[in-house]
Amino acid sequence: MSVVSAVPFLKPLHMRSPVPQGRRHTLPASEFRSLSPEDAISVFEIEREAFISVSGECPLHLDEVRHFLTLCPELSLGWFEEGRLVAFIIGSLWDQERLTTDALTLHKPHGTTVHIHVLAVHRTFRQQGKGSILMWRYLQYLRCLPYVRRAVLMCEDFLVPFYQKSGFKVLGPSNITVGPLNFTEMFYPVRGHAFMRRNSGC
Repeated sequence: MSVVSAVPFLKPLHMRSPVPQGRRHTLPASEFRSLSPEDAISVFEIEREAFISVSGECPLHLDEVRHFLTLCPELSLGWFEEGRLVAFIIGSLWDQERLTTDALTLHKPHGTTVHIHVLAVHRTFRQQGKGSILMWRYLQYLRCLPYVRRAVLMCEDFLVPFYQKSGFKVLGPSNITVGPLNFTEMFYPVRGHAFMRRNSGC
C-alpha cells in the first residue's frame, strides 16, 4: 500500500548535497540514506498522519516498520533535510509474481522482486514534488542491485496516475484487501543489465 523532475543521480545509501563552505559544521541541507531501526518512530509518525487521514489504515504498524528496517534496511530510503526525516520509502524482497497477504509482513531474502510497502511525505513538505523525486532516486538505486528484477506495489485507484508518471504499469486488481479498501497492483521493470549499471554510476 503506497502513498504519497528528476535530479542528478547519486548513490542513495549515503548521499549528501554539496554543503557550502560556511555550513561545514552543520547538518547537510539535504541527505538521502537508507533507514535504520532508530528511524522507526519518525517513519511511523509521518506514515500515520499521511494514511489515517486518507484511508484510516496504515500500511505498516510500528513493530512492522522496525521489522523491515532490521531485516532489509538496504531496501529503504529516507530523505532528510537539516537532519529531519521529510519523506521515505520502505521495501522488502518478494518471490512471487503477484502479491499475497504474506507479502505485507514477510521479507524473502532470495526473492528478485522488491515490494514497496509505503512511500510517504511529511505533511509540511507535500505538494513539492518530493514523492516523485524520492521514487526516482529509489528506482535508480534498485538498478544497481544485480539481484532485483522488478519492483511492485499496491495502491488505491486515485494514486495510479502518480505511479504511472514514475514508470509503473498496472498489473490489475490486487488480491489483497484491507478492511473496506481495494487496491490496484502495479509493477516497474528494473533493468539491472551490466550496460545500464555502468551508465548509472553503480
